[in-house]
Amino acid sequence: MNAVLGIAGFLAFLTFGIAQLVAGFVGIEHGMGAGWAWGALIAALMFRFTLPITIGSFFGAMNVWGWHWALAALFAAPGLAFVIPGVLASTFALVKR
Repeated sequence: MNAVLGIAGFLAFLTFGIAQLVAGFVGIEHGMGAGWAWGALIAALMFRFTLPITIGSFFGAMNVWGWHWALAALFAAPGLAFVIPGVLASTFALVKR
């Protein structure tokens, strides 16, 4: 059972990563052209510099796929779902103190 869950988790993360790469490519291509999109994709895969793909995936999901900006932000940077509540909680704790 653990092996099945591990394989399913791996496939889910792989699918999400590929979807982010596609959205990033499409977003950069829509805004700046195909040459910049290929350059960002090569930089992400060869040099592990993923900032252009992350920004492109936000704009790809929002402008090309028509998603709401909040959903596009969570898609592009899913860690924001954990960082923002943590920052708010620590800020409220400081104010309350």
